[in-house]
Amino acid sequence: MSQIIKVAVAGASGRMGREVVKLVLNDPELMLVAATDRSSKDLDAGRMVGMEPCGVMVTNDLEMALMNTKPDVLVDFTAPQSAVLNTRLAIRHQVRPVMGTTGFTPQDIEELDKQCQEQGIGGLIAPNFSIGAILMMKFAAQAAKYFPHLEIIEYHGDQKLDAPSGTSVKTAELISEVRKELRQGNPNEEETIEGSRGGYYNGFRIHSVRLPGIFAQQEVIFGAFGQSLKIRHDSYDRAGYMPGVKVAIQKVMEYTGLVYGFEHFID
Repeated sequence: MSQIIKVAVAGASGRMGREVVKLVLNDPELMLVAATDRSSKDLDAGRMVGMEPCGVMVTNDLEMALMNTKPDVLVDFTAPQSAVLNTRLAIRHQVRPVMGTTGFTPQDIEELDKQCQEQGIGGLIAPNFSIGAILMMKFAAQAAKYFPHLEIIEYHGDQKLDAPSGTSVKTAELISEVRKELRQGNPNEEETIEGSRGGYYNGFRIHSVRLPGIFAQQEVIFGAFGQSLKIRHDSYDRAGYMPGVKVAIQKVMEYTGLVYGFEHFID
């Protein structure tokens, strides 16, 4: 039997954090040892997610929780402004960070990778943990070799803070690895309403839709003479991300250094 992995959850009372808490409590291969949240404390983590009490109280001091419980992995779905600090704290205490939070710059990633290497631990920053979304990205990158004219449209709820989404940016990055920059459309094109053509990335456009009632969808549309191809992924519930989070928790135990992108954990 494999060793049980001790897990801490940051942002435990958030919408994604609650799903992670339920995942860990329901999985015999995982053990919840700490749960933190800046806005909640002194509440049993099990009760917080509608389950039986588990004996792990939610606290608002991440560093103290890491020092006292010594988890193997920290799963973090907090806010962009705290993501880098939380990752540094985890690495400092030799806890492997699994970050589902956006807001990392390339310089941040390089610095944090160096810190992981020095500590001899693995880490992961993933804009999306959905296995279906990762496959969508991989298929889009493959298609871009043959259909270089494309646009990305991503849909999220109206309260999402960042635009474009981390998933669409990661998709664009993967496409750009196999596609040379190609400035699409009419060279004399003029926007009569600013922004109507979307955000520019390496020659193609990314469009962000923000409406109530939408959870998370993305489609990559490819155009060629006489044909088009659409690759689309739809998420309907946060629970759909949890199989990917479980894979990430297990895989990060096998790596040294910080990995950017969950696609590296899927063969």
